[in-house]
Amino acid sequence: MKPSDQVTVENEIHVNPDGPPPAKRRRVERKPRTTEYLDLKAASQQNEKDEQLLEQLTRALRKKKKIIVIAGAGISVSAGIPDFRSSKGLFATLPKEHGLKGSGKHLFDASVYKHDSTTSSFHTMVRDLSHLTKTAEPTPFHHLIASLAKEARLLRLYTQNVDGLDTSMPPLATTVPLNTKGPWPKTVQLHGGLGKMVCSKCNEIRDFDGSLFEGPEAPLCKGCEETDNVRTSHAGKRSHGIGRLRPRMVLYNEYNPDEESIANVVRADMRARPDAVIVVGTSMKIPGVRNMVKDMCRVTRARKDGVTAWINLDPEPTGADLRDCWDLVVKGKCDDVASLVHLPRYDAIDEEAVDVDEKKFEDNVRGVRLQVEIRQTDPEAGTSVKAESRDHSPLEAKPQLIENAQGMPTPSASPRVRAALPVGKLQPKQSKLAFPSLSASAATTKETKKDAKKPAPRKPRKSKKAEPKPKPPKATINNTFKATKGSTAASSKIPTKRKIEADPEADLSPRTVMREEFSLRPRSKTSGSPVGPQKAIEVVPPSTPPQQNTRLSLPGTISPTSKPRGFASLID
Repeated sequence: MKPSDQVTVENEIHVNPDGPPPAKRRRVERKPRTTEYLDLKAASQQNEKDEQLLEQLTRALRKKKKIIVIAGAGISVSAGIPDFRSSKGLFATLPKEHGLKGSGKHLFDASVYKHDSTTSSFHTMVRDLSHLTKTAEPTPFHHLIASLAKEARLLRLYTQNVDGLDTSMPPLATTVPLNTKGPWPKTVQLHGGLGKMVCSKCNEIRDFDGSLFEGPEAPLCKGCEETDNVRTSHAGKRSHGIGRLRPRMVLYNEYNPDEESIANVVRADMRARPDAVIVVGTSMKIPGVRNMVKDMCRVTRARKDGVTAWINLDPEPTGADLRDCWDLVVKGKCDDVASLVHLPRYDAIDEEAVDVDEKKFEDNVRGVRLQVEIRQTDPEAGTSVKAESRDHSPLEAKPQLIENAQGMPTPSASPRVRAALPVGKLQPKQSKLAFPSLSASAATTKETKKDAKKPAPRKPRKSKKAEPKPKPPKATINNTFKATKGSTAASSKIPTKRKIEADPEADLSPRTVMREEFSLRPRSKTSGSPVGPQKAIEVVPPSTPPQQNTRLSLPGTISPTSKPRGFASLID
């Protein structure tokens, strides 16, 4: 083989080692976000692109599932309530009405309570606004937001309005004060509202009453008056003062009592990652609202399908912090957007009454009538399982199967069935007496074989605690002659001499006579000599039975256990 034909392993693996690395997994790059502009006023001059943008806006309000709406005073203008910063707003008209030198913004500052004149003007303005809100009706855009809440597609409504038109609708109801922990209502009032008034001392919240706010003095709190009357008149203590009532709305340069709760709601909604943010009817001059909108739009635009929209007659706010914040900037009225989306109203009747012709319904829809025939069969002759399972006998006549019961119906627990104990042979209470024969020797050999087969018992573990010493049994005749397993086993080890004496009907052979002659025991009545009275012998059982050497003797032989003194030669 030529050296040019040889291919190394390195050349086989790395075809082009000097080239670029192999292509990795394809990464889909998102298209850069751009801001599109849509003008609703020039509806006749809309082109194809404007129609696409309008379709994008309506589709977002119809299909998105987590929509956040941040609304200002502009959504209530069509209801007859003026806004703040427009040419016909409150900041422009209030100085002429109340003779103020500066802007009407001063009537919404916390310093209005420093002077009687400004306090009187503030009370007049609040009383007039309260009257307007009670006579106004929600706008079409209010109904659009309520429909989103009814369909469970509205994540939150952050409103800067104090008129209460949105919170008067049941789907957009709120709680005052706002709770610090969830769950939170659908509507969050950023600046309070004219629907409630609060005491500056005891913080008691009540429904707003415009008739109390007349003149330069704020009305007194009735709750504080009652408490102070009880303290001074009945208890004889000094007065702690009486609080003054004021509308529960946040003024400029004033602390917001719901600040902590609002911050918690905003953090929770940002974690939920909304898919649409609609900012409508506000100029975003308030720094807190501006920062909230910036963060909400940043989180929403981070989603692939997120949409952010600005809807207002004025252009969007400018600034480095709000750059690349909007997908759609819609110039037009919010009520026109609501009419284009055309969602059903929350209070519309879902089911309308429809007159149905029963005869036509039976002929066209049902078509064929189902005829069901029920036959009554005899339970004894029935063949079906259901028929056999039916029992028409009274409850008292049913037998109770106690032996075969394995369980009970729930919810009670099933009874425990005890397993049958093994049946063994009953041992006799009294052991049999062993007589001198071959059976005695056979019994001893069997016992030795059984003992040899049994495995050695395990030694018990030594416990740390000292075991109590067993008490010696009482020396009684009943315990001595009691029939137990030990006594029956020991009966085979008794010498043959004593076994023969225990049988009174044994044959009197010459050898037996000789045994009796030389026995140390007193003679029985059969020997012919009278036996005198004897003392009772107390038998004391030993603590440990002595080991006896058992001798296997042939039948018919005598082997006494001991030899009396002086008679050894005669016995041999």
